Amino acid sequence: APQYFACDCGLTVKVSAATIAFNPIFWNIVARAEYNNRTLTRIFGGPYRGCYFLAVTIFSLGILRDHVFSVALDEQPFYAPVHQPILGATLIASGSVLVVSSMWALGVTGTYLGDYFGILMDAPVTGFPFNVTGSPMYWGSTMNFLGVTLWKGKVAGLLLTLEVLILYIFALRWEDPFTAEIYAKRERQRTRNKDVKNL
Repeated sequence: APQYFACDCGLTVKVSAATIAFNPIFWNIVARAEYNNRTLTRIFGGPYRGCYFLAVTIFSLGILRDHVFSVALDEQPFYAPVHQPILGATLIASGSVLVVSSMWALGVTGTYLGDYFGILMDAPVTGFPFNVTGSPMYWGSTMNFLGVTLWKGKVAGLLLTLEVLILYIFALRWEDPFTAEIYAKRERQRTRNKDVKNL
């Protein structure tokens, strides 16, 4: 069945690939613009309102991305060796736990780039799921994509999941050092403030 293995990279698959690529690029560009220029803070009259707007936007784009991904897979030929429903369901369940528990632990502003708005957490979250992985939302999301792929038995899903993984790896390399510097900057400011008080 070679014809089934060769996935049909039609329009919906290309649109799915585009939405997968667009989302992390979009939120990183918008977040950097906010940090440097306070764009959304000025537009919406405060950092919290700006962050909530970005949260709704990112969440909505994620729903659209997932829907297009599902439609794209439904249009693809079935390939039995990729159809692993038990493993797929396990990945979906595990990935969803990582994503939902991460959002619960971080809250809205912690999940949706509040630190770029100057809304910083008091201390790093070290409990579950961050004691399992430092990036539970990204890894959980990747597991969900792979889980749906295996549940439906579609080769195109493997390629799109690989795209998700690559983009998230690049996003982490871009985001983590910047976020770390935001908090390091706060600590330097706190140290300077203490030194001034002790003079």
